[in-house]
Amino acid sequence: MTDAVVVAATRSPIGRAGKGSLTDVRPDDLAATVVAAALAQVPGLDAGDLDDLMLGCAEPSHEQGTNLARVVAVLLGHDGLPGTTVNRFCASSVQTTRMAFHAIRAGEGHAFVSAGVECVSRYRNVSGSDLFGESAMNETFEGARRRTSETARLGSPWHDPRDTGELPDMYIAMGQTAENVATSRGVSRQRQDEWAVTSQNRAEAAIAAGLVDAEITPVTTPSGTVVTRDDGPRAGVTLEKVQTLAPVFRDGGTVTAGNCCPLNDGAAALVVVSSDFATAHGLTPLARVVSTGVSALSPEIMGLGPVEASRQALARAGMTMDDMDLVEINEAFASQVLASADDLGIDHDRLNVHGGAIAYGHPFGATGARITTTLLNALRVRDGQYGLETMCVGGGQGMAVVYERLS
Repeated sequence: MTDAVVVAATRSPIGRAGKGSLTDVRPDDLAATVVAAALAQVPGLDAGDLDDLMLGCAEPSHEQGTNLARVVAVLLGHDGLPGTTVNRFCASSVQTTRMAFHAIRAGEGHAFVSAGVECVSRYRNVSGSDLFGESAMNETFEGARRRTSETARLGSPWHDPRDTGELPDMYIAMGQTAENVATSRGVSRQRQDEWAVTSQNRAEAAIAAGLVDAEITPVTTPSGTVVTRDDGPRAGVTLEKVQTLAPVFRDGGTVTAGNCCPLNDGAAALVVVSSDFATAHGLTPLARVVSTGVSALSPEIMGLGPVEASRQALARAGMTMDDMDLVEINEAFASQVLASADDLGIDHDRLNVHGGAIAYGHPFGATGARITTTLLNALRVRDGQYGLETMCVGGGQGMAVVYERLS
């Protein structure tokens, strides 16, 4: 049985939604830029040899609708390339890699693009107005606080609703799930803030050392500006400064704008092929997809999704966490990263070593492929062999992939 190997990986810079560097870039154009760059990394691969273009997107509507993957294929001039747009919320472009992995292992294809995109700046609400303007965001936060005060269950330590015969809240605000994890698992505000500072400081150090540049494909905006750097990472972040920020989602809570990810725009793309195809076409594999996992749990504590998914992926690989040189957990919220790392026994010195989404950002549908790109780059820089990427998923899921670096 042939292996699935990654032969190209790249991402766009990550912009701040609503006020950042990529606000004027359409999602189809952004995705096309990054997919083209990934394909350019493997000149021995003819686009006509691709079996499918699979694109993750968490909100596939309006400009991100109409099967964006197929739109991207046509924009790039590849009329003969099929395309499908996949939605598993935050893990959408982990799912596309899993689909490529499964197709290759099943013998139903040899070459795939696994990509993702999310342009939150381009989201529209039903009336067509900007969804993430300042007034709308304030209204959203006030609404979250109001619902918290009206619903005692959300204002108290989380309990499994199955214990009382209740149905879990599928549409609970993500910030509330982070508060539930913090409360139920005893993750203090202090620990969350400390991790947020670690993420920012590690990102600052990696950028200063030039370690992040290898991941990024520059993006030209409609005005002609060439964007080469992420908007999010901040230099000189200190614990004292982060501790001054007020809770956002719950009165007396612990989740602040400083210890969770922002809203973002971005895209990322991988090229995943069979090892036989790579050999036949002279392609150099970067990494082997070893195993994957997907899990589900109550939506109200979705942040713990990485735990069971990672255990699945590790068990299928016949490995343990001790075998992993590096681990990437998507930093939707510091509370869920810390609780998941506690359960999995992850050494923080091996976790998100170049910083995470609290610093860089979380463009939902693109984050899976972005984290893969970051993980493979960090394994190369640190001469590691095995890495795990994992993330929680809105609605109460988790996904994980084990990779073996090959070059």
